[in-house]
Amino acid sequence: MRWFGPQDTISLADLKQCGISGIVTALHEVKVGEMWTVEAIQRKQEEIRNSGLEWTVIESLPVHEDIKRRAGDYKRYIANYKESIKNIGSCGITVITYNFMPILDWVRTEQNHLNENGTRNLLYNKIAFAYFDIFLLKRPEAEGDYEEEVVQEANNYGRKLSDEAKELLFKNVLLGLPGSKVNFTSDQLLRHLLDYKAIDEAKLREHLILFLEEVAPIAHLEGVSLAIHPDDPPFPVLGLPRVVSTEADLKQIFEAVPLKANGLCFCSGSLGAHKENDLNAIFDAFGDRIHFLHLRNVIKENELIFKESPHLQGDVDMESIIKKILALMQKRKLSLPMRPDHGFLHSVEANKKFYPGYSLLGRLKGLSELRGLEQGIAYQIEVN
Repeated sequence: MRWFGPQDTISLADLKQCGISGIVTALHEVKVGEMWTVEAIQRKQEEIRNSGLEWTVIESLPVHEDIKRRAGDYKRYIANYKESIKNIGSCGITVITYNFMPILDWVRTEQNHLNENGTRNLLYNKIAFAYFDIFLLKRPEAEGDYEEEVVQEANNYGRKLSDEAKELLFKNVLLGLPGSKVNFTSDQLLRHLLDYKAIDEAKLREHLILFLEEVAPIAHLEGVSLAIHPDDPPFPVLGLPRVVSTEADLKQIFEAVPLKANGLCFCSGSLGAHKENDLNAIFDAFGDRIHFLHLRNVIKENELIFKESPHLQGDVDMESIIKKILALMQKRKLSLPMRPDHGFLHSVEANKKFYPGYSLLGRLKGLSELRGLEQGIAYQIEVN
C-alpha cells in the first residue's frame, strides 16, 4: 500500500491492519532534483520497520523538469539522480518508480465524482478540461488543440457553472504532485508551459532516452530496477507531449535502452484509459520489463469521459491480467510487488482528509477483491 509519510491521514499502524507487509513511499520532504542521502533513506526505513512493515518500492523518485527539457541545471540533477539510485540500492531497496510527464502528474477534472450508490471517485471529462484550458487558464492557442464542437460544448459547459464550481474545477486540474496538497497557480503553470514551447513528442522522447542511457546502467550495477509509470491520462494535455502512453511508446523506450533495469510500472488504469491499448498484448510484450504493478480499473463512458471503477469491474479485464501476473511470476521465479491503486471514497470516511484516490476503505476493498481473485485463480491452476 502507498503511504505519503507522517503527514498522511492514514498511519502505518492503519496500513499494517490491512494485512500487508510492504510499504510504497518516497522521501516527499526532499526537494525535487536534490540527492537522496543514505541517512535520510535509512531514517525512513527505520520508521517503517518499527511499525512492523518494510519499505519495498520507491514511489517515486521524481525527475526534475530541467531533465525533461534538457535545459538549465539538468546535468547536476542527473548526477544527483545517479547518486540517489546508488544510495537507494545500498539500502536494499530494489524498485524505483518514476514518470516522465511534463509539469503535471496525473490529471482529473473531478476528484470527488458522486456515484449513484453514494461513493465518490476520480473522473476525467474532456469538455470540462477544455473549458479549464481555454476559458479559465486561457492558455495561448489552446483553442486550436480541440475540435470545433468540443470548444463549443466547453463554452456551453462553462456557462452553467457557478463561480464556486469554476474554482473547484481549477483546483482539481492544478493539484500538485501526489504527496503534496499545494496547487499550482495559473501564472506558474503558464510560465512552465512556455518552457516547453519548443519541445514536441520527438524531442521529449529523445530526452527520456538520453536520461535513461545515463541512469539505467547505474541502476543495473546497483541491482535496482527502474519502473516508468505510464502517462495519466495517456494522451496530450495542455499542448504538452506524452511519450509513455501506448505499446509503441514502450517499445521505443525499451529498444533504445535494452537493459532490463530499464523497466515498467504496469498501471492497468493508466494504460486502460487509452482506447487503443490492448493491455493483454502490452503485458505479453513487456513481461520481462515489468518490475511493479498498479492494479486499478477504469470505465470509458464515451470518447470524452473516463472514470475510476471498482477494481474488478470496468474496461480492464482484471481476471485476465491476474492470470498473466501469476504466470509471469512463475516464469521469472519471483514475487512482483503490486498495490491496489486508487479507491472509492465511501461515506463512512467522507469527513476525513485523504489524498485524492487514497482513502483507506476504498483501497482495502480493492486489495481484498484482488487477493480473492488471485487466490481463486491460483487454486484453479493448482487443481487443473
